[in-house]
Amino acid sequence: MSLPPGFLDELRTRLSLSQVVGRKVIWDNRKSNQAKGDMWAPCPFHQEKTASFHVDDRKGYYYCFGCHAKGDAISFVRETENVGFMEAIEILAGEAGMQMPARDPRAQEKADHRTLLADVMEQAVQFFRLQLKTGAAAEARDYLTRRGLSPEQQDRWEIGFAPNAWQAMWDHLRGKDVAEDLILGAGLAKPSTKGGKPYDTFRNRIIFPIRDARGRAIAFGGRAMDPSDNAKYLNSPETDLFDKGRSLYNHGPAREAAGKGQPLVVAEGYMDVIALSEAGFGATVAPLGTAITEDQLRLLWRIHPEPIIALDGDTAGLRAAMRLIDLAMPLLEAGKSLRFALMPGGKDPDDVIKQDGPDAMQALLDAAQPMVNLLWQRETEGKVFDSPERKAALDKSLRDAISKIQDPSIRHHYGDDLKQMRWDLFRPQRQPKGQGGWKPRQAEPQVLPGTKQSALVASADFDQFLREAVILATVLTHPILLDRYESQLERVEFRSDDHRALQLALLSHADLTDPDDLRRAVEDRTGPAPLENLFSLRHVQICPALTDRQDTEKAEMCLSEELAKLSATRGAAQELQDAMRDMTGLVDEGLTWRLGEAAKAVNAATQGDSEDKNEYEFGPNGAKMNRDEREAFKKLYESLVSNDNSKGQP
Repeated sequence: MSLPPGFLDELRTRLSLSQVVGRKVIWDNRKSNQAKGDMWAPCPFHQEKTASFHVDDRKGYYYCFGCHAKGDAISFVRETENVGFMEAIEILAGEAGMQMPARDPRAQEKADHRTLLADVMEQAVQFFRLQLKTGAAAEARDYLTRRGLSPEQQDRWEIGFAPNAWQAMWDHLRGKDVAEDLILGAGLAKPSTKGGKPYDTFRNRIIFPIRDARGRAIAFGGRAMDPSDNAKYLNSPETDLFDKGRSLYNHGPAREAAGKGQPLVVAEGYMDVIALSEAGFGATVAPLGTAITEDQLRLLWRIHPEPIIALDGDTAGLRAAMRLIDLAMPLLEAGKSLRFALMPGGKDPDDVIKQDGPDAMQALLDAAQPMVNLLWQRETEGKVFDSPERKAALDKSLRDAISKIQDPSIRHHYGDDLKQMRWDLFRPQRQPKGQGGWKPRQAEPQVLPGTKQSALVASADFDQFLREAVILATVLTHPILLDRYESQLERVEFRSDDHRALQLALLSHADLTDPDDLRRAVEDRTGPAPLENLFSLRHVQICPALTDRQDTEKAEMCLSEELAKLSATRGAAQELQDAMRDMTGLVDEGLTWRLGEAAKAVNAATQGDSEDKNEYEFGPNGAKMNRDEREAFKKLYESLVSNDNSKGQP
């Protein structure tokens, strides 16, 4: 459904962000300033005691300085209620007293038709549940009892039974005046190819209702009671209500449980979902009889950023995991991935819970492996790499696999992990020592404590510490710059406790433009020590941006350069660290380019155009000359020439 222009703007205007967030948090009245819409509270997205969650009503966004969650009212409702975009809009519109836009006539007609089908499906649910209580379902009840499901649990999961008859459902619904086209449209019956009455889709099967995220019955899954039946499990055909590749069993309850903090578990079948949920793992879903589709994977990520795939520990389960890896690779995003919990000894989750208990299942989930581990297992398991050619083939297969990842940052980190695994696989474990035997592999050289405290390392750290200090002091002295550089200041990872405290205090008082007011507000929040330590630094005292407090232009130039230098220096250090790992792993042609680009960034930042052009010029021979000195020399030279000319000298 599309929204008309201006609808979202009107919705945001009617609702203040603090009003929406206030339903989920308790404001810190000491830090909050309600009159200015500047509100603080403990973050609702992670466990904490301090109020690091900031809501800015004027700008309409929130940001947590602890877990870095951020967004607007819509994203807040989506995250806290664990709902989709349109559902969040409906919730907010209801709070604001706004009518959701009317659908076009054809869309409304389809919606009405789906509503009728959903009513028919509810009648079918009740019919199947009643049939499970009859004498004809004795064998089905015995089977469910053997699987550990009590009558109360059977009722809780609305399990039913389809009689072993051709038109039991058809006759029941027609007896209630349900139209034939609705019975067929709901997938409960199929037309006869012999000209007779339509026949029931489900016969002699245990029935599991399938509901969508909103709780509507949209389909059924049936387990055959006859061992000779061609299909052990059968799902409803696709209808206007049911798209098998876009649906999940137990979707609604699992979404609610995941929203309360439970990990999302993906099992293979109905009984696994029921067993896990009854054992306390309420956020459990299952695909409907097929491998997970791309749409189902996106549904899973809407429920939880890192679902755990709990697959049977047999060959089929491993094959399903490997297929899922290929599907997920191109779709990976920062913060969205998969983990895999493989059941031991060919068991399924239901077996693990019944034989070993919920604690054993919890241990398997806690030990779930990241996707990169299974990728490595797939490419190396059962293979021998005893020649350069075989090692090169492994390198190629790994590069081909991770090349499918679209996000460059994720692709880079996958490469790092695989390089480490490759190094661990190929490095020698023992070295020959003459003919008398073997000696253990020499330990890798470690960084000595003395080296970490060397003058070189200390100098590099202190240089960054001073840059941080200049950045904070410049903003404190020229508060007008805070509004322009607020987002950049948020992204800086300050290394010292004092600097982090000042950063948080500055960002919480971004509305203050008077230096004295800002310093008082910051001191109230941090105490006097951080400010005293900051401005006592000699480097800060002689900084050009601070010696002239009226020159905002110079201060902005200084702030911009220091931010760029700090970012470039830390980025180059990270690139160098990554490159050192690359030299022992999968070296490729991008290594030199990456180091070169990092060096260029550092040079551009630390010897930028603004620095040279403000104070220096370059002579014809490339030498750097101070601009003021050159101007003074030029004036002196011109005065000498003028005097010589006045005396008539050539």
